[in-house]
Amino acid sequence: MTKSNWKYSDFLSVGVLVLGAAIVLLPLIVVFFTSFAPAGATPEVLLKNNWTVANYREAWQRGKFLLAFANSTLVAIAVTAFQIITSALAGYALARLKFRGRQALLLIVLATLVIPFPLLVIPIFLVLKWGHLINTYGALILPTAVNGFGIFLLRQYFQTIPVELEEAAAIDGANRWEILWRVMLPLARPALVTLFLFTFIGEWNDLFKPLVFTTRPELRTVQLALAEFQEQFTNNWPLMMAAVTIATVPVMVLFLIGQRQFLQGIATTGIKN
Repeated sequence: MTKSNWKYSDFLSVGVLVLGAAIVLLPLIVVFFTSFAPAGATPEVLLKNNWTVANYREAWQRGKFLLAFANSTLVAIAVTAFQIITSALAGYALARLKFRGRQALLLIVLATLVIPFPLLVIPIFLVLKWGHLINTYGALILPTAVNGFGIFLLRQYFQTIPVELEEAAAIDGANRWEILWRVMLPLARPALVTLFLFTFIGEWNDLFKPLVFTTRPELRTVQLALAEFQEQFTNNWPLMMAAVTIATVPVMVLFLIGQRQFLQGIATTGIKN
């Protein structure tokens, strides 16, 4: 579409999108620039380019983010791996295998999506305590190792893949496992990347599980470290914004790397062949 062919509605749509992007990005820009300000700086000081990176060094050391980053990365990768495996297996079974009670099972999976996690905290806590998993990595990983959203997402995506591809693989002698591993999963890469991003970012930003299921300092995650950091430095906004930026940058970089596959997975999920 050339500029001469643009209509009033096109300009209006672009204007609304630009305004929406500005509203979303403005808080991030404020946080980013505030993190470079000296302690007690005013807007006039920032306009004079009197910026410093000392806040990042101090925030990293005082917040002990190295241990928190290691714990959050371990937990996020473990939960993501579990969810991808379980969602791929369950999603493929619900999409392709015909067995009694399949629709009822799908409804149960969907029903789990409307139950808030805090409502399950007491039974989960009792199960973890019975299994002697409180204050362990298991308490941070196992409660969210399976997710109904991932199962439904991959089930919907598998349904968009033509059945003829599976039939051709079966004629060549492939069994169900080989069809899933060699045919379905490579074709479902956008949905897998989407699930990976949703799960990893969700686990990275999770504060509830570390706060409820752990008390050991060596198990503190990024969000728990950030919460404790904010309690200690409530009056030092530049230092707090530096800590927030440190905790946010990894997931932003991860999303930018996988955004193309993420958008493709969101766009095609739910479209049947």
